[in-house]
Amino acid sequence: MGEVGFFAMFLMVGAVGVSVLLGPIGSAVARRLAGGKQDPKTGLSTGEMAAERVAQLEQRVHELEERLDFAERMLAQSRESAVIEPRTPS
Repeated sequence: MGEVGFFAMFLMVGAVGVSVLLGPIGSAVARRLAGGKQDPKTGLSTGEMAAERVAQLEQRVHELEERLDFAERMLAQSRESAVIEPRTPS
């Protein structure tokens, strides 16, 4: 193989490499490196799924805080009424 043969092989290998990198395999590798793995069920990337999960957990924590505040108010109210209204002996 002469110089022309090496040059032709270099061009072919380069063309195949570019087509692989710019084709679906290259885009899949780029998504994987960027953390963009998508869930086939939802179509969301891992980052989007994590953000959605964090938002759901924040909502649940907020609801639990409200319930705890309500329970504390009810307990305080029952204690106040017990202190204000002493029992009379029967």
